[in-house]
Amino acid sequence: MARYTGSKHKLSRREGVNLTGTRSRSLERRLNVQPGGRRRMPQRRISEYGRQLREKQKLKRFFGMLEKQFRNTFADAQKSTDPTGEALLKLLESRLDNVVYRLGFTPTSPMARQLVNHGHVLVNDKRVSIPSYRVKPGDTVKLRAKAHEIPAVIEALEETGNRVPSWLSREGNGPSGRMVSAPNPEEFTIPVDVDQIIAFYAR
Repeated sequence: MARYTGSKHKLSRREGVNLTGTRSRSLERRLNVQPGGRRRMPQRRISEYGRQLREKQKLKRFFGMLEKQFRNTFADAQKSTDPTGEALLKLLESRLDNVVYRLGFTPTSPMARQLVNHGHVLVNDKRVSIPSYRVKPGDTVKLRAKAHEIPAVIEALEETGNRVPSWLSREGNGPSGRMVSAPNPEEFTIPVDVDQIIAFYAR
């Protein structure tokens, strides 16, 4: 499966937001410095197309997706009875790798994708190794026993400051949870203007 293998911090610096959830003082210090060393200038003029592109890239990169996969998800959102922007965020939030991350089983979203890829995640007690698998309300998601031995997973599960969104429910402090309802777009944690993304694909 094709995937981006370059620097995740470089992508975050390009978009000006932490796209992975990693706790890095180095990244925090350099978020206003774009790759190549150019400091981000708030007053710099940007074209309408440029604004639309940056919003699309920000959302796509947050979920670790390539263009074709993101475009196909957008096409699915357009078929929904919900407003396209709202439907898009719901579909993206429903991805299995994102649910694993949002449940607090891993410290970063890229690690959640890695756990899914390596077959460490069960959905309704069946192993699923496809990060883009769409979790549905009522589905249970948990980690296999072998994943409990991974230091980063142990640390994430012991972290008491994790906030699980209202549409998910975590069972105690263990690596098990459930999607209780459809994702709530208002709880999305990355500032993004989905109207700009809709305009981008309408061009």
